[in-house]
Amino acid sequence: MDAVITYVNGNDPVWKADYERATNIPIMQKRFRDWGTLKYLLRGIEEYMPFIKNVYLVVSHTSQVPQWADTSNLKIVLHKDIIPSEYLPTFNANPIEMNLHRIPGLDEEFVYFNDDMFPVSPCSPEDFFKNGKVVKGLKRHLFSFGMFKKICRNSDSLARRAAGLRPSCIYLRPQHTPSPMFKSQCEKLYSAFPEEIGETSSHKTRTGKDLNQYLFLEYIYYMGLLEDRRISSKHISVAMATEDSLKDAILNSSFKMLCINDVRLSEEKFERLRSVIVDSFEKKFPRLSKFELQ
Repeated sequence: MDAVITYVNGNDPVWKADYERATNIPIMQKRFRDWGTLKYLLRGIEEYMPFIKNVYLVVSHTSQVPQWADTSNLKIVLHKDIIPSEYLPTFNANPIEMNLHRIPGLDEEFVYFNDDMFPVSPCSPEDFFKNGKVVKGLKRHLFSFGMFKKICRNSDSLARRAAGLRPSCIYLRPQHTPSPMFKSQCEKLYSAFPEEIGETSSHKTRTGKDLNQYLFLEYIYYMGLLEDRRISSKHISVAMATEDSLKDAILNSSFKMLCINDVRLSEEKFERLRSVIVDSFEKKFPRLSKFELQ
């Protein structure tokens, strides 16, 4: 199986210029801020997921590729390589997720990472794929207050329709961990609903009418190709985290996946917590990975 990571560095002047030309919305620091932790995600994959064959980093421009990246091992995919030109540039993660299956050479089995998700203990292939099925934990929800939950409901609704099921007042929301997917099932769903999925691709920034990657997971589930099983994980919001809790989660992990979620922070608090997180990851993963220039 392969791994796919989407990444953005909101400090990149090329990216910033595109954003200012294409939108009139202020840049959300918590969505586009770079914490300097991408290399530790890659070190975690190399150490704890040795069964991963290829790692693809999806970025908008070559200027987004970190200077430390060894691109002979880390495969770079630009938005223009997978997203139709009429939808570019985009600053919305959802259109990017709708098109990941277009990555040239991507394995039938792939695991999609947001760049705030980190393997922190040994994983096995069966944590992601088992007996010809995707492995992913699912929750059932009734209410959909807020934009993100509306997007989740939109995705579940289309997935049910694609699988020939009746509408439901209950919608699924997969566990917020790396997402295993079948490339062929993503292709099948996209080809069956190009207009609906293309509508999301046309949104430069996130809207309540979007679909997200859960569409593919839920469709796979409704087609009988997903085993509903959670991977051990911990989710930390930096809004509530202390320096000690961050250190402990990184260095004394009793779970396989760690997600460190960004929120609005003062610049002083951001720099303080970023230093703690980077220092802790450096202690956990002191050796460079093959994805970094030696």
